[in-house]
Amino acid sequence: MIFSAACLARTNALGKHHFMELPVVKHWYRTESLDARTFVLTEPHVHPIFSANIFLILGRDADLVIDSGMGVAPLRPEIDALRADAEKPLILLSTHTHVDHIGAAHEFDTRLVHPLEADELANPTPYSLDTSGIPDAFRKLFLDAGYPPLWPLLIDALPAPDYDPSSYHLKGAPATKLVDEGDMIDLGDWAAEVLHLPGHSPGQVGLWHHETATLFGADAIYDGPLLYDGPGMSVADYTVTLERIRALPVKTVYGGHDPAFGPDRCREICDHYLALWA
Repeated sequence: MIFSAACLARTNALGKHHFMELPVVKHWYRTESLDARTFVLTEPHVHPIFSANIFLILGRDADLVIDSGMGVAPLRPEIDALRADAEKPLILLSTHTHVDHIGAAHEFDTRLVHPLEADELANPTPYSLDTSGIPDAFRKLFLDAGYPPLWPLLIDALPAPDYDPSSYHLKGAPATKLVDEGDMIDLGDWAAEVLHLPGHSPGQVGLWHHETATLFGADAIYDGPLLYDGPGMSVADYTVTLERIRALPVKTVYGGHDPAFGPDRCREICDHYLALWA
């Protein structure tokens, strides 16, 4: 959800007072089954602004992961534990390259992204879990959008007793294939069309599963405050994207954050922001 901004880069070590009292949790990821082949994983101990949905779709010939969270704790073991065959090919689609969607991208061998996001995936902007360097203007942006105040750290727990939040960093994960509007991702018995959905990010993509009228909408649409006024964002592009989404015959929307919703809520969200921007 959060944009890629140099203001989050930090070179100073975190003060121990930020994390020495944080609890250690046994399970960093929360997993929910959405249907027989689809799972969603979340990071409940990451601040809501940065806690993104990670989807796993099981296929006959390959499995697909959509986005990879913050990467605070290893993701790949959690994904493999949900797969019937851990040796089956596994594809990662990064819908866009904001920090909360590419944290564990380096753990996957096959990595798809839109051409406009490829450079950031290969050489991500440095990030820190320490929020003290975030300017007041951005803090106000989050508050105005409807999010709670930032915590001192972007996490409220530790994934392991010896975890040092100051060691957090994004690893480059060059794309192995570029995807764009109209491309198909085919798992053998499940296939979805790539939709280019700019606005929140120039090269953001979603997936449209025609058979079930399901949209994986990334950060173009989710049931929470949308972020559209930041570096790399465009209200003009976002308007076109939401008009396009509104016209889709959706039955289910899986957004980049927050729970799934149906067609009525989809139209309501689109109408709200389209009226706001008009």
